[in-house]
Amino acid sequence: MTDKLHIAVLMGGWSAEREVSLMSGAGIADALEANGHRVTRIDMDRHVAERLAEVKPDLVFNALHGTPGEDGSVQGMLDLMGLRYTHSGLVTSVIAIDKVLTKQTLVPAGIPMPGGRIVKSTDIHEQDPLPRPYVLKPVNEGSSVGVAIVTDEGNYGNPIARDAKGPWAEFEELLAEPFIRGRELTTAVLGDRALGVTELKPKSGFYDYDAKYTDGLTEHVCPADIPDEIAEACKRMAVEAHRLLGCKGCSRSDFRWDDSQGEAGLFLLEVNTQPGMTPLSLVPEQAKHIGMSYAELVQRIVEEAL
Repeated sequence: MTDKLHIAVLMGGWSAEREVSLMSGAGIADALEANGHRVTRIDMDRHVAERLAEVKPDLVFNALHGTPGEDGSVQGMLDLMGLRYTHSGLVTSVIAIDKVLTKQTLVPAGIPMPGGRIVKSTDIHEQDPLPRPYVLKPVNEGSSVGVAIVTDEGNYGNPIARDAKGPWAEFEELLAEPFIRGRELTTAVLGDRALGVTELKPKSGFYDYDAKYTDGLTEHVCPADIPDEIAEACKRMAVEAHRLLGCKGCSRSDFRWDDSQGEAGLFLLEVNTQPGMTPLSLVPEQAKHIGMSYAELVQRIVEEAL
C-alpha cells in the first residue's frame, strides 16, 4: 500500500462522454477516500491548469473520457506542469485514440485488425466506400460515439442520403471498415495482466454509446462463454497491444469474433486507454470476477502511476 496522498480526480470536461466521465470520477473519488487518500474533485474546464497549480496534488487521477482527456492534450499539459498522473502518457494517448495510427502500430506486429480506409464524409453520398455491410466511425472518438453500420436493409438510403442521421453529419472524415459478423468481446489489462474476457450482448441493435451506459440495454457475460483458445487469444492480444502502444495503468481492448471462423475470425477493433469506471463499466466487472474490489482496482491504478 502506498502512502496516503493528495489526489486530484479530473473528470467531466466537454467531450461527448462528459456524463460518463462524471460517473467514473465520482466512483473513483469515493474509492480513493475510502482508501485513506485526500481527494480534490475537479470538473475540468478551460481553467484546469490554474486549478491544479492551486491545489498542488501529489497525483492526478485522470477520469476523463474522449477528447481532450484521452487524446494527449491533458497528458501534455500535466507533463509541462510536472504532475504525475494515472493511465497512459502523451504519445500513447495520441496514437491509441486515432484508429488509423493504432492499426499502423499493431498490424505490422501481427495483431489482426479489420482493414479500412479514410473517406471524406461528403463522398459517401455519391457511392459506398466498401461493399455492404460496412462500418463508418470517427477516426478519433471513443465509446462507440458516432458509429454507423451500413447494410442493404438499413434506413440510411443507397447511397447514403445527405439528410440521413449519422456520423457523416458531424465529422468531415470517417474510417470505413468491413463489418465483422459475430460476437462482441472485450478484455481489460491492468499493468501486464489481462483480467478476463467479457461478451457483450446488446438487447437490440449493436453495442453503441447508449447500450454501453444505459442499465439493462446490454447483457454482460463475464467470463465469456467461449472456447478457451479464443479467451486466451483475446488476453494475449490485449496484453500485447497494451505493451506495443506503451499503455500504463489500465487499458481495455475490444474485439469482434466471427465464431464460424475459429481464431481466424478474431479481430481487435480498438484499445481504450481511459476505460470507464462507472457501475456499468467492464473493467471493474472483470476485476471483481478475479476477486479484486473496486477500491482495490483504483488503488492498483494509483500504484501503477507511481
